[in-house]
Formats: sequence, C-alpha cells, structure tokens
Amino acid sequence: MILHDYVLSASCYKVRLMAALLGQKLTLKAVNFHPAREHKSPEMLELNPAGTLPVLVDGDVILTDSVEILRYMTRGVPQWHTDDESWFGFAATLNDTLGLARLHDILGYEADIEDARKQGVASLRFLEAALADRRFDGGMFLTGPDPTIADIVCFPNTALAPDGGVSLDLYPSIRLWMRAIRSLPGFIEMPGIHRLHELSPVPQAQISVSESVPS
Repeated sequence: MILHDYVLSASCYKVRLMAALLGQKLTLKAVNFHPAREHKSPEMLELNPAGTLPVLVDGDVILTDSVEILRYMTRGVPQWHTDDESWFGFAATLNDTLGLARLHDILGYEADIEDARKQGVASLRFLEAALADRRFDGGMFLTGPDPTIADIVCFPNTALAPDGGVSLDLYPSIRLWMRAIRSLPGFIEMPGIHRLHELSPVPQAQISVSESVPS
C-alpha cells in the first residue's frame, strides 16, 4: 500500500497510526502540501480530483477519505470496526474546528479563528462528557473497552488542539483517553503528538452529564 502523505497532516497521521497498530507495511510518498501545494499538482489531481490528502493506493484501489481508508485497512480485523458511525461525523467536526484553528496557527490558513476555537471547545466539552460517561460504564475508549476506528479518527485533531490555541488542561477524561491510545502496542508519534513518556500524574476524570453533539 502506498500512502501519499504529509507529515503534519492529522488525516494522514490517522492512516500511518492505523498501519502501525495493525503491523501493516505502508510505503510513504511525501507530498509537499505547504508551501509547494503539491496536492494540487496534475499528478495528484489525477489520483484525487478533490486535491486533498491522504490518498491511499493499493493496486487498482484508490481511496481518499480517511474513514474509508481505515475501513479498508481493517477489513480483515473486525474487532476494529464499530456500528456507532456517529463518531465519524464527529471526527469531521473536529477537523473543521480544531483542525482549522491549527491550520490557521501553524500554516497561516485563512479562517474565522475565534469561531473555529469556540466550536472546537464545544466539541471538546461534548467529548469530555461522553468519555466520562463511558468510563462510568467501564469503557476506556469511545465505543467500549477496546479501541476501534472511531478512536483513531477522533484522536489526532483532539490531541493537536493546543497547536490551534485550544488547551486540553480542562479535560481529564480526554487526557486519560489519549493516554490509553498512546499506550497501545505499536503506537507511533507525529509532530505535536508524542509517545507516552511524560512524568505528570494520571488525570483524575470526573463523571459528567452528557451534552448534545455540537452543530
């Protein structure tokens, strides 16, 4: 499998992380997303007319949506699948809020930064409450006691929120969830997301009341 990749892309990292957790081999082809905008080159547009990353090529198969890529990668590993697809839409919300704020701050993308951060904080509050409720029911991850694709698609933009000026200090359940993901065998890092080695105390999660999914 060939991944057309940008090292700072949260969406590309989802694919790299999934491959590492599964022990699957990926051939990485670096794309100069910024500043060269190679994702808009004729070669890349032939693979993906939308001009976005990631792009996964496996023989005649070409996939450009990160959720579909992860489903494809785990097609023989059903324990990674989940019937709760609401988290895939939530991952898109994280990308459009926290992810946009990050692109504004680190790459200079134009954005309504205050709105992006405000909506990003609303998303984090929802995620914090959901994870606190999940822990109360005995689950460490988004859909139960074991990780699924849902965790992998939601993790990067959450963990990278500080790059967009949104602190995670107020969200102990989120930080416990991130520690659980970073503790998985095979976990790999990316710029802004490190392996589990900090010496800070384990966050003390509080049980919260569930909130509505932010619009």
